[in-house]
Amino acid sequence: MMKIALACICVFAAVTSACLAEPIDDARSVIRQQVEAFLNDDADKAYSFASPQIRTKFPDKTIFFEMVKRSYAPVFRPDNFSFGRSKSKVNGIVQEVLISGPDGKNWVALYFIVIQPDGSQKINGVQILPKDSGKEI
Repeated sequence: MMKIALACICVFAAVTSACLAEPIDDARSVIRQQVEAFLNDDADKAYSFASPQIRTKFPDKTIFFEMVKRSYAPVFRPDNFSFGRSKSKVNGIVQEVLISGPDGKNWVALYFIVIQPDGSQKINGVQILPKDSGKEI
């Protein structure tokens, strides 16, 4: 009986871990795809990952693309990037992205991902900080 209970706990833990990892994997995929779109100068695709709130602020893909190009150079043209820590929130995820920018400096970008009513994930904002800022997610 004890072996069965232990087996059930192990299965539950594995399923729970997999379920928690899936939204984070999806968020990372959304971020990766948007960065690739920026690198390929694909404004349509980059804009497709913006949340409805961002689309309200920037109602046109060209305006959005130019804003990112002008204000978020490390995100727009990273030399290299990797994923850091993640934190699940009630309505989304905060994902840390470590970026080597085109200027040779290292940055931390905090991506704020929101889950939409259809279950898809969209980027609702990015905060870029110097790598050594010590900001917690």
